[in-house]
Formats: sequence, structure tokens, C-alpha cells
Amino acid sequence: MSNRALRNLFAFGSLGFFVIFVILTIDTMGKLDKRAPEITEEVNLGKKVWHKYDCIGCHTILGNGSYFAPDMTKIAEKKPKEYLKRFLMDPKSVNPKATMPNFGITSEEADHLIAFLEWISKVDTNGWPPKPILAQAVAVAGAELSAGQRLYNQLNCGACHMINGIGGTTGPDLTHVGSRRDRQWILGHFKDPQAYVPNSAMPSYGHLSEKELNDLTDYMVSLK
Repeated sequence: MSNRALRNLFAFGSLGFFVIFVILTIDTMGKLDKRAPEITEEVNLGKKVWHKYDCIGCHTILGNGSYFAPDMTKIAEKKPKEYLKRFLMDPKSVNPKATMPNFGITSEEADHLIAFLEWISKVDTNGWPPKPILAQAVAVAGAELSAGQRLYNQLNCGACHMINGIGGTTGPDLTHVGSRRDRQWILGHFKDPQAYVPNSAMPSYGHLSEKELNDLTDYMVSLK
């Protein structure tokens, strides 16, 4: 191959790769814009609350921050809004063992901060952080999950409650709840938690159908 041919190959090859690089960059930037939801004024106010109380000094979001407290990237998907608001305003009233101090966060600030956390949770992070192993592992090996167990998983109850050592710790351990509470109490508690446990941070599940409530209650009663 002549020197001229080599120069042409180098020149056109470099130009071709440059064009491909530009196309890929434009495509990537277009997709990045779609990976995050719209930023509203409430979300912006929530971000200011996040900075006001230096939440990043203990928590992480999208991999940034400190590792003294739980990652908050997908917290809005794991915890009910009612729970988050009560916890933000008075952590120890929800969980006496909570190490988070009471910052005096107002109701309005809590709403804004939750809006910010909900916005963060909708950002496409390609599956990061991985979802924890929750109560689906409680089923007996090889056995099909009952309707109540499936509903327990669908409602993400394991984010707050633990069964046989699997799940969250912010709510009571349910491993032997069927021995501690009768069916009527459990069913009523699902419909109106605060009527049975004053100051409970658990949201009401009264919106579920009677069949769903009974299936979930049957599962709880079986835990003995």
C-alpha cells in the first residue's frame, strides 16, 4: 500500500470514527434527559430542605454522600409516604431506637423533602441500588406462595417488617404475630392502624378489597 493510500485511510478513518463519536454522544445526551422526571417547584424546595439539614452528611443519594445512615435513592419506593413524614418530623416517635435526631422539621418541609425523595426514586439508575431480599424467601422451599404471601410482597411490607430474619426493622417483627394477635385484631389493624396502635406510622390498607384483606390476614394468622 502506498504512502498516499495510508494517509487517506488514516484521514478518512479518523473522520469516520469522529462522526460515530458525535452521533453516539448526541444519542446518549438525548437519553439522559429522559432518565430523570420533571423538576417541579416542590421538588426544588425539597432539595433546599435536604441541604438545609445537611442530610447528605449521613445519607447517600445516587452514590454521593456519607454511609452512616441508609441510602435514600429509592427510599420513597420502599416506605409509605405517611411513614416517611412522621419519621422526618419525629424519628423516635416512629422508632424509639432511631439514631436520627429530631431536627424540628416542619410539616411543610417534610412534604417538600418527600417530594424531592420521590423525584430521586424515579430517576432511572439501571437497577442500582439492588433491591433487598425480602419476605418471598420466607416461603417453604418448593411450595407455592399463598395469596396472602404474594400480597405481602406486592405491598412491600418487608421493607418495614421482618419475618424469620428477612426484611426491615423499622416495624415490628411479624415472625410470630399469629401467636400474639387474634384474627379480628389483625384485620382491624390493617383497616385502621392508628385505632389499634396510637401514633402508629403504618398507613391504612382499608382501600384493599375484602378478599385481599382476608388473604393478608390469613397469612399473618399463620405466622406462629
